[in-house]
Amino acid sequence: MNVPTRTFSVAEFDQFVQQPRNAEKLFEYVAGEVVEVPSNPLASKISIVIASALFQFVSERQLGHVTGEAGGYVVSSERYAPNGAFISRGRQAQLPAEGYTPVPPDLAIEVDLPTTYQSQRHLRVKIANYLAAGTEVWLIVPEARQAEIYALNAPVRILTENDTLEGTGILAGFRLPLKRLFE
Repeated sequence: MNVPTRTFSVAEFDQFVQQPRNAEKLFEYVAGEVVEVPSNPLASKISIVIASALFQFVSERQLGHVTGEAGGYVVSSERYAPNGAFISRGRQAQLPAEGYTPVPPDLAIEVDLPTTYQSQRHLRVKIANYLAAGTEVWLIVPEARQAEIYALNAPVRILTENDTLEGTGILAGFRLPLKRLFE
């Protein structure tokens, strides 16, 4: 990973990610830092299981858009690339063809891998900013075989592999047994 370790402005971040050498890489802008999003087969598998079930639910009801790990969003002036996300059609009728979606998602799915001190720090900043923007967060923790559900003005809910992820609000009725993520 060849990412400078200094603090960047949003404009500098936008210029950095548009450089030809970065065209095939995925970056986030978290707390003024450029963070290269690492590739991880397990995180990718878990996110595709959730995103595919969510996509089917959302598309059958024409509720909006489901994006994968390459779908970026502007959240509190930062740039995030959650492992998966949902944004309602009412909040974003069409997704942009490039760059980061200018509206935060309704739901962000983050898979907690790898778990270094720096990645944990970035993840906690992202969760706080997601919540401030009104985004619900499903944090999947494969090492513990559980999920942490973050919603504005609600206590964190911890689900074990024997529980079921359930949508709220516009996603009410969505259900996915957590054990499917860890098969």
